[in-house]
Amino acid sequence: MKKTRIGIIGCGGISQFHMLGYKQLEAEGKAELVACCDIDEKKVKAFAEKHGFQRTYTDCHEMMKAEQLDCVSVCVWNSAHKDCTITALRGGANVLCEKPMALNAKEAQEMYDEAQKAGKLLQLGFVRRFGEDADTVKKLVADGTFGDIYYAKATYLRQNGCPGGWFGDRKFSGGGPLIDLGVHVIDLTRYLAGCPKPVSAYGVTYANLGMHRAESEMGWHVEEGEHPYNVEDLCAAMVRFDNGLTLSIEASFNLNIEGDVGDVQLFGTKAGTSVGQMRILTTKDGKFVTFTPEGEHSFRFSPAFTAEIIGFVDAAEGRRECLAPAEDGVWLMKIIDAIYKSAKTGKSVAIK
Repeated sequence: MKKTRIGIIGCGGISQFHMLGYKQLEAEGKAELVACCDIDEKKVKAFAEKHGFQRTYTDCHEMMKAEQLDCVSVCVWNSAHKDCTITALRGGANVLCEKPMALNAKEAQEMYDEAQKAGKLLQLGFVRRFGEDADTVKKLVADGTFGDIYYAKATYLRQNGCPGGWFGDRKFSGGGPLIDLGVHVIDLTRYLAGCPKPVSAYGVTYANLGMHRAESEMGWHVEEGEHPYNVEDLCAAMVRFDNGLTLSIEASFNLNIEGDVGDVQLFGTKAGTSVGQMRILTTKDGKFVTFTPEGEHSFRFSPAFTAEIIGFVDAAEGRRECLAPAEDGVWLMKIIDAIYKSAKTGKSVAIK
């Protein structure tokens, strides 16, 4: 059996989760860990030693010129997604790019076009699509359990959860909790609802609290560093879709609430659900009833990342359909662009 030749660009925290799937494929004799790259030479060498990569690089252009790689994960900060992804695609690799796809929709479209030109797969790191919760709800939607889904709520709120570093520097991140956290629940909602096309958005952002907050059990301790903190603390928005669905969005790094909240809620003509709690609310024989599907239906971080990576390699090798194609990443960036523009102008923004 031919082994899939694997490369990694960016050896920070999220790349460790990508390795869960790649290491499993390596153990099964299906993948070869060839090369990894990071601008920090010390970091990339430690990463290679930990995971068993054959060679290291500090420049992804050099890596792609020197190596013949089948699949590459791009795990760098957001502002480098476009360049690293296009470099890998032009170098002949299929690419899994972490979310968000890019800093904006223009960059995302360039990445999509490059993948089409190269004839390679470009998959987005929408890991929530690979959770057992998403799989359960997706089947219920397909069975008609919910009827027509006409309203949804996507919430990802942190009481005291600014990551600090480049995440709070708009030049590198593109924005705050909307583009970092909201991206997960917005995409999950759209995926579960059948990927309707967005038509307009209205949003507001606030930067009232900053990253320095009281210490708490749920808080993150953020040290001063080289990056300024200049992104929003909170974003709230409404998005309309072409099938009549309306989506309410809330995402925060810092907010005066009792604790962190993360959920997607779907409301249909026949039933509704909280994906996090996985209780289906409906009516039967003129009475309100609730039920919980059998089996595992939670979102488990490590298994979801493993499933994502294995799904990516299988899709790249033509063994299955890609579950998170680049086209969906472009639409998501259009939503994010529209929300930020609306927040700046105070007006609803059309999405095309």
